[in-house]
Amino acid sequence: MSILKKLFTAVKGGVNEVGEGIVDANAIRIFEQEIRDAQNALSEAKRSLTEVMAKEIQTSRTIKALEDDIDKHETYATQALDKDEESLALEIAGKIAEFEQEKSEQQQILSTFTANVSKLKEQIKQAEKTIVENQRQLSMVKTTESVQKATMAVNDTMTSGDSAMASAKQSLERIKQRQMDRQDQLDAAQQLADESNDKSLHDKMREAGIGEDASKGADILARIRAKQNK
Repeated sequence: MSILKKLFTAVKGGVNEVGEGIVDANAIRIFEQEIRDAQNALSEAKRSLTEVMAKEIQTSRTIKALEDDIDKHETYATQALDKDEESLALEIAGKIAEFEQEKSEQQQILSTFTANVSKLKEQIKQAEKTIVENQRQLSMVKTTESVQKATMAVNDTMTSGDSAMASAKQSLERIKQRQMDRQDQLDAAQQLADESNDKSLHDKMREAGIGEDASKGADILARIRAKQNK
């Protein structure tokens, strides 16, 4: 295989892939259009059926008129024979033969119309069933498509690093960290305040000779005096 032929084959394959991709991306829209096309074809078939049925009725009417003509001319022929009008009776019989020939031709046409009407009715019945089934399937695939798109959107929202949910989580973490830092600052300030209050109280108690330091000094002095008295 030549290089050019290989390149052409490769390009052709790529075009086919692109075409298939377009078809897949618009599959539901294409399916909907195919259903509409089928509905239009069904409407056309029903119009055709109406026309054929009308012709069937017209042909039946023509046959009935020919039968009436035959019956009437048979009466005429009988009357001519009763009057010994042999030649007239023969002429009337010839006319009856023409009516019967035309009736035979019309009956063949009627048979064709009747067969076509039956066939068209069956085709229309099948087409209507197919369209109803396709519409049901279309509703199902549309619902499935919506559910899948919604699921994918939720998954993207939950898992994507750049998603709104991820951003919201980061914002929440920043808020918690800022509140924690503020609380640490408040705790530190309170600790300093408590230490300052404790120191002030300790100083006052020491000046008044109250507390552990005062008791300890008195105990030491008492011990020293006891040694001196020995």
